[in-house]
Amino acid sequence: MKKLILLAIIGLGIVSCTTQRNTSKMTELPKEWKHSTNIYEVNIRQYTQEGTFKAFAKEMPRLKSMGIRTLWFMPITPIAQQNKKGSLGSPYAAADYTSINPEFGTLQDFKDLVNEAHRLGFKVIIDWVANHTGWDHIWTKTHPEFYLKDPDGKFHIASGMDDIIELDYKNQEMRQAMIDAMKFWVRETDIDGFRCDLASWVEVDFWEQARPAVEQLKPLFWLGEFDELESPEYGKVFDASYSWKWMHKSADYYKNNEPLQELKDLLVQYSNIGDASMRAWFTSNHDENSWNGTEYEKYGVITKPMAVFSATWNGIPLLYSGQELPNMKRLEFFEKDVIKWTNTYQVADFYKTLLDLKTLNPALRGGDSNVTTYLLNTTANDKILAYKRKNGNNEVLVVLNMSKEPVNFRIDDEQVSGTFRNVFDKTKRDFNNGKDFNFQVSDYAVFEK
Repeated sequence: MKKLILLAIIGLGIVSCTTQRNTSKMTELPKEWKHSTNIYEVNIRQYTQEGTFKAFAKEMPRLKSMGIRTLWFMPITPIAQQNKKGSLGSPYAAADYTSINPEFGTLQDFKDLVNEAHRLGFKVIIDWVANHTGWDHIWTKTHPEFYLKDPDGKFHIASGMDDIIELDYKNQEMRQAMIDAMKFWVRETDIDGFRCDLASWVEVDFWEQARPAVEQLKPLFWLGEFDELESPEYGKVFDASYSWKWMHKSADYYKNNEPLQELKDLLVQYSNIGDASMRAWFTSNHDENSWNGTEYEKYGVITKPMAVFSATWNGIPLLYSGQELPNMKRLEFFEKDVIKWTNTYQVADFYKTLLDLKTLNPALRGGDSNVTTYLLNTTANDKILAYKRKNGNNEVLVVLNMSKEPVNFRIDDEQVSGTFRNVFDKTKRDFNNGKDFNFQVSDYAVFEK
């Protein structure tokens, strides 16, 4: 059986972590495109002034040229009105699982959007909110027994969110209705998968039941909102999961000046999970942007190095609407708050370079046990994150300044040798002639052999 070996060279010591593919995973490794894809989260409400599918469709050629491969649409179902938040409500408080939010257009509009996306070469996944609904979801009237109830008989409010109520997964009829609703979108609109909201709030055996049932229609991509370090049993069902622990730890690292070694140790933990599933790496998403701040608020001068990491470490990079601008504001969640687009996309070429490299270089394939990842030793291990990923003769070398100051350092590691090409400035460098770097604040370098 093939193995992924992560060699973490820390200080003067070497930590070798060997993991095997998880044979208990209920499906095979993702289809070929899933290893090299990336995901762009689309906030239809805030993307254009119109806030419609038709208006967004005009943006897709631009996103294709930027290297985007998979479009994830935030919930497209109608929003419950009872107890809604703000004037527009949360897209995550559904009123019906098999209808379109009229704010965005019609079912035919969405079908047309998916068809055009497929014509352009995109894969399309939609947000699926299985744990809860809004207070006036159609099921509250037709099937109130589908819901959890409090001792007084009232619907049970989801933890910390009083605009939504929780479903009862002990009810087998409800489970089947949920599966049928998911099948509806695959059958009617030909989507390619689901991003499953708060996946670990739903019993894992539901997902084990739902995935093969829905995939009777076609193979799908399943991204779950959970961290596999905290909910490992869910990794046996989903193709990819969130890296919440990394995101929080990296933000704390920057804000609180925590040791970089703790981030490296966390990467070893993620790598120990193995390649039966993948991680999604990101610096922003709809929750983070609205509630905790933009990537620039969280990461400051290491924002770009963090973005480079997200696109080059083992897994899948995930971007949020407007990051290519860059978007420097927190978007309102329950109100209309359009992204302030300009005629220039200052970070688009940066992302295009990274996303194209991710797609085309076999050394950056996510969830592939043929790829070996090495954490590299440098003379500034407390400030520099350096690693190499290798697949056969293909190698990618990544060097990131994770500090708030300039750093002069050397890669002190035999894993780096020979001539590489810098993917950003196209220059070649022979590391047999020296491995010294002079990095300014925010600097990064990505090389391929």
